[in-house]
Amino acid sequence: MIILDGKALSSQIKSQIKTQTQELKTKHNITPGLAVILVGDDPASHTYVKMKEKACKEVGFYSIVHKMPESISQKEIEETILMMNENPNIDGILVQLPLPSHIDTTRILELIDPKKDVDGFHPYNFGRLVQGLDTFAPCTPLGVMELLDHYKIDPKGLNVCVVGASNIVGKPMMALLLNRFATVDICHIYTKNLQSHTREADMVVVGVGKPNLITSEMVKEGAIVVDIGINRLEDGRLVGDVDFENVSKKASYITPVPGGVGPMTIAMLLKNTLKAARKRIHS
Repeated sequence: MIILDGKALSSQIKSQIKTQTQELKTKHNITPGLAVILVGDDPASHTYVKMKEKACKEVGFYSIVHKMPESISQKEIEETILMMNENPNIDGILVQLPLPSHIDTTRILELIDPKKDVDGFHPYNFGRLVQGLDTFAPCTPLGVMELLDHYKIDPKGLNVCVVGASNIVGKPMMALLLNRFATVDICHIYTKNLQSHTREADMVVVGVGKPNLITSEMVKEGAIVVDIGINRLEDGRLVGDVDFENVSKKASYITPVPGGVGPMTIAMLLKNTLKAARKRIHS
C-alpha cells in the first residue's frame, strides 16, 4: 500500500510556482493577484482563507481579503465583484463558500469574470471542462488529478466510482476523469446499495463529509482510494470519509486525511491564479 502524499507534492508545486512568479515579475512586471470574499464568521471558512492568504504570501502573490458581515446585502457583494472584475491587478476572484442563506450564491458566482474564476465554478468554465477544453477546473478535483499523475496512476480504462455529486467536487471530478478515458460511475445520497457500486471499482473517490462512510467491505482488494472528505470528530481529530485504518489494508494506493487532497486544493488555487496572471502578458 502506497500513501498518496499531498502535503509533500503541494510543497513541491508551491516551490515551482514561487520560481515562476519571480520570473513573471522580472520579465513582465506582473505580480499575480488573488482577491477573496469572506462573508460572516464561520470558523472553518476563516481558517481556509487564512491558509490561502499564507500560501499566497509564500509564493509571492498579491492577495486581498474582503471581509463582510453576515448581514451584508446581495447588492453590496455584487458591487464588490464588479469592482474586482475591473481591477487589472486582480487575476483571480474567489468567493469563500458557503454564503449566508439570504444570498443568491449562483448569481454571485455567475458575476465573476470567467477569466478570473480561479475556483472554476462559473458555468462557462464548467461547460468548457465537460467538453475537455482549456479552462479553470475546480481546485479540489484538479488536485486529485495532479496527485494521480505524480504517482503515475493513469485513469484510462479504469472503473472509477465517484461518491458525492456536488458542483464543487463530484461533478467536475467525473468530468476530469472522463476526459482521461476512465469509466465513471457517480453515486449520491439517493443511490441504492452504494456498496454494489464501490466494490466493483478500480478506484473509489469520495467527498461527502461523512466519517467512515467507506469501509473495508466496500472496496475490492488492490483498489485506489482517494478520500476528499474532511470531518472534525468530537475529540478534535480530523478524519476523512474513509475508514483509513481498515481500508488501507486492502488498498494499493490511498490518500490520508489530513495531508492528502487538502493541501493539493490550495496548490491548485495558486496554479490557477498564476495561469490567469500569465494571460495578462498577451492582453
